[in-house]
Order: sequence, then structure tokens, then C-alpha cells
Amino acid sequence: MSELSTYPLRLPRSIRASLDRVSKRDGVSINQFVSIAVAEKLAMMEAQTYFAERQARADLTAFDALMSRTTGEPPRDDDRILPAQNG
Repeated sequence: MSELSTYPLRLPRSIRASLDRVSKRDGVSINQFVSIAVAEKLAMMEAQTYFAERQARADLTAFDALMSRTTGEPPRDDDRILPAQNG
């Protein structure tokens, strides 16, 4: 099992009340809800950093050349976008 640590967290009453309500609705403890929320926020921030680093390495001239090429193969039959079906 992973190593756990504690952190005293002070919340405004209104946030705590919402936290109580939502965690009960989701059937999880407040601790679990807060842990998941923090993990989601960290993952989002890490993703932003990752994509910013990828963007900095982008070669837009090469991308434009690739997108404007006239050679290549047409899409295979199983790789086409099908029309939307109503129903």
C-alpha cells in the first residue's frame, strides 16, 4: 500500500457544506472526495505543462507542408466518416 500523509485543511463553511452534500451523494468519504479532486487538478496541470512543452517544440512549417501535400492515399472504406443516423 502507498504511504499516506495527513494535511489539516481549513475550509469556509459554505464549501464544507457543499463538500458534505456532494461526497454523500457520490457515496464516498470527504477524504476520498478531496483526494480525488486534488489528483484531478494535478493531472490537469501536468497535462497543461506537457502540451505547452510539446507546442514549444512544434515545427509549424513542417506541419503546413504536411497538411498541404497533394500526394498520399485516400481513406480506406473502413476509415471514412459515416453520415449521422437519426433515431
